Amino acid sequence: MSEPKTYLLAFLLGGILCLIGQILIDKTKLTPARILVLYVVTGVVLEAIGVYQVLVDLCGAGATVPLTGFGYCLAKGVAQSVAESGLLGALMGGITSAAGGITAAVFFGTVVAMVFKSKPKS
Repeated sequence: MSEPKTYLLAFLLGGILCLIGQILIDKTKLTPARILVLYVVTGVVLEAIGVYQVLVDLCGAGATVPLTGFGYCLAKGVAQSVAESGLLGALMGGITSAAGGITAAVFFGTVVAMVFKSKPKS
């Protein structure tokens, strides 16, 4: 697949996921935390039924960067770890596969917290 087409599909999928999130915020009483969990679980379920890998192959970062991509990463890690280590892999596979993203989130969150001063909401 050509790169411009991949870029366009990544932009469209990422935009659609953001649009769905915004609609959920505006039209439902779901909190952002519940929407976050919904997106991660959706990524896990779509990977479990074999749909999410198709989106990753087609859209690249448009599928792997959003929260659904985190769920996909967890599910893929668990499946791989279970295949290698048996049932014990179900407990360690998700964290192992997502360790880089988790580490980056903790690191950059700490850096931002040290650089900027928090302010109370008014």
